[in-house]
Amino acid sequence: MTLGGTGIWAGDLRYGPEEEIPEAAAELESLGYTAAWIPDVGGDVFGALARLLDATSTMTVATGILNVWMHEAADTAAFYAGRSPSDQDRLLLGLGVSHGALIGDKWVKPLEVMTTYLDALDAAGLAVSARCLAALGPRMLALAARRSAGAHPYLGTPEHTATARQLLGPTALLAPEQGVVLEADPAVARDIARHALGTYAGLPNYTNNWKRVGFDDHDVATLSDRLVDRLVAWGDLDAIAARVQEHRQAGADHVCVQVLTGTGNALAAGSLPRSEWRRLAPALT
Repeated sequence: MTLGGTGIWAGDLRYGPEEEIPEAAAELESLGYTAAWIPDVGGDVFGALARLLDATSTMTVATGILNVWMHEAADTAAFYAGRSPSDQDRLLLGLGVSHGALIGDKWVKPLEVMTTYLDALDAAGLAVSARCLAALGPRMLALAARRSAGAHPYLGTPEHTATARQLLGPTALLAPEQGVVLEADPAVARDIARHALGTYAGLPNYTNNWKRVGFDDHDVATLSDRLVDRLVAWGDLDAIAARVQEHRQAGADHVCVQVLTGTGNALAAGSLPRSEWRRLAPALT
């Protein structure tokens, strides 16, 4: 999988108004975005991927992430095998182990679970180049480099991107997500960012990763300005483009931007932020 440029990460491309999603995806492609990324908290993720593939012709369609606890490896491989060769060339299955708080008692040994899932995909013939891993820590990043196209870190900073590049090596795909708020007022922008970050602030996968790049317990407990400002880029187009460029300079091949508006959350239905996508396109694509 060769993936560059800037993509859009959007829960609304999965859970938003179904009648609007194909048109919105086609517009993203026409605006120059190179990928559309969707999350997975259960339900028909394969139908959602098919909808985006059918609506577009050149952009990559990716999961960020496909939850391995919720979909059998055989079903994942069968979906990939059932698409045309041209669709397979632009389908990237981002795989993740999710979080114990969301999965429950069966969430154990995530590295072992992911390895077993990858073994099953290998046995089913799914190309290594067609998958990447949601990887934050060193061991999952190492697994991503060995067994997939690369890594899709979520809710990290450019500093984490630099660390990930060192651990992945020079050739693996590195495609971090970057939250953005098109708002110049610091108080308003940070309120919107905190609203979005609150969903994740109690999940150790993320909080431990923030501490690995230099934040402390106070930053995490309070969602300090210092933490918010590094996790979410806010301001005008130049400020947001500068943050995306920071990731590129740190080693990212592709950056997927998630527009935060303060309505809904990343994993629930809301309105598609199409006006923001249009405003950002000239600066990012």
